[in-house]
Amino acid sequence: MRRLIVLFALVAAPILTAAQVLAADPPTPPAVKGLWLLTEYPSQAVRPGEVANVRFKLQNAGLAPEQLALSVSGTPDGWKADILGGGQPVAAAMPGINESVSLQLRVDVPKDAKPGSQTITVRAKGTTQSIDLPLTLTIASETPAKLTIKTKLPSLMGTPKSSFDYTLTVGNDSGKDLTVALSAQAPGNFQTSFTEGYGSNEISSIPIEAGQSKDIKIKVTPPRDVKAGTYPVLVKVAAEGATAEQRVALQISGQGKLAFTAKDGRLSGEATAGKTSDYTLVVSNDGTAPLEEVELSGSVPTGWKVEFTPKTLPSVAPNEKKEIQVAVTPAEKTIAGDYVASFRASAKGESSSADFRITVTTSTLWGIAGIGIIAVALLVLLGAVARYGRR
Repeated sequence: MRRLIVLFALVAAPILTAAQVLAADPPTPPAVKGLWLLTEYPSQAVRPGEVANVRFKLQNAGLAPEQLALSVSGTPDGWKADILGGGQPVAAAMPGINESVSLQLRVDVPKDAKPGSQTITVRAKGTTQSIDLPLTLTIASETPAKLTIKTKLPSLMGTPKSSFDYTLTVGNDSGKDLTVALSAQAPGNFQTSFTEGYGSNEISSIPIEAGQSKDIKIKVTPPRDVKAGTYPVLVKVAAEGATAEQRVALQISGQGKLAFTAKDGRLSGEATAGKTSDYTLVVSNDGTAPLEEVELSGSVPTGWKVEFTPKTLPSVAPNEKKEIQVAVTPAEKTIAGDYVASFRASAKGESSSADFRITVTTSTLWGIAGIGIIAVALLVLLGAVARYGRR
């Protein structure tokens, strides 16, 4: 039995060891060596009268560096082809070991180029290596310009004091770059302006590359006296005969507008020191929504009293006027003259104030008392003179 166990262990050990080695170190693929010309789009469409740009790379996979001459063959008559490196025409390149050089083939297509496909070959050749990259350029027919415009939030809510800002995405689905004109049709006295994305400068047009899109913003400001309701604004974009439209809406809620003045329009009155004088003021709502919980308050000289009847108005409807009685009592020792009392009406988000000039006269009773005091003083003085004058 022991001999069988020992024999099994001797046979199994190499097998387990080989399995562990294979699990720990998977076989590596064989290294690829050579010279390569690579491009993501070996077949492209071009248009007459335009410049086509084809980006490609010269890749060195594990070879010793050497200078490689670059050339182009198969260019049709009337076409012009150049190889660019770093934005400049180049005639040779030298990638390092396992490195690549980014290059670009620029092809000027004549305006009279006929429809069809043309094959242009790029070659990189050294003393020991040579590689070709065939590129197919197909003359495509001119397609009309096409624009799109859309927004995620086409309707916004606010009051006449609000600014309504909409973000719209304008897309150029054409095969060429376009300069897109911007315009808007808004209700009368509504102000509109365009800005680019996160910019602050106002614009009337924006350039958009072929196949790309850009965000624009339109700001709509309604007039302060606008009535509550929903107002549409039509945003238009146009370029080379192509147009697109997007309708946005302003949902404007009513806004109360508080006004506070005297009933007869005259912000002045008369009062007597120590006596109460009544004045009639008018609270009005010149807005488009009710004013709720309108409170009245006043500021008068020290020692004076002021009372409002009523002190609070539960509601004032649009275009409604309500009268308020104000009782002002100057202090008894107030000197005759002109004084200013400030009256104020306040509601939620709205307030209005009026300065009221009050001319104060002293009481007739105080005049009579003053005369009596003077007369008594004179009698006392005359009596003293008569008594002590004889001595």
